[in-house]
Amino acid sequence: MERTLYLIAYDISNDKRLNRVRNFLKGYSTGGQKSVYECFLTDGELRYVKRKLERLIREDEDRVHIFTMDGRSRTHTLGIAVQPKDPEYFYIG
Repeated sequence: MERTLYLIAYDISNDKRLNRVRNFLKGYSTGGQKSVYECFLTDGELRYVKRKLERLIREDEDRVHIFTMDGRSRTHTLGIAVQPKDPEYFYIG
C-alpha cells in the first residue's frame, strides 16, 4: 500500500476543538510537534482525514494546512528532531 508523507499544521482558536483535532491527528501521525504532524497516508486515508477535520473545525475561525511532501527528500533536522519515517505498520486507534 503506497503512502505519501503529508505535513498537517493547524491553528485552532478554541481549546475544545484544538484537543479534538490534536487527538485525532495523533492517531495518524508518525511524528510532529505541537501543531504540526507528519502523517504517511494512503489516498483513502487522506480523504478520511480531510472529511473528519472539516467536521472538527469551524471554517470561519480555524485553519488547517495539509502539505504534500516528497517522501524521498531528506529534511534538515536540529536538536532532538528525527527524520520522518514511514513505519512498517500502522496502529490507528
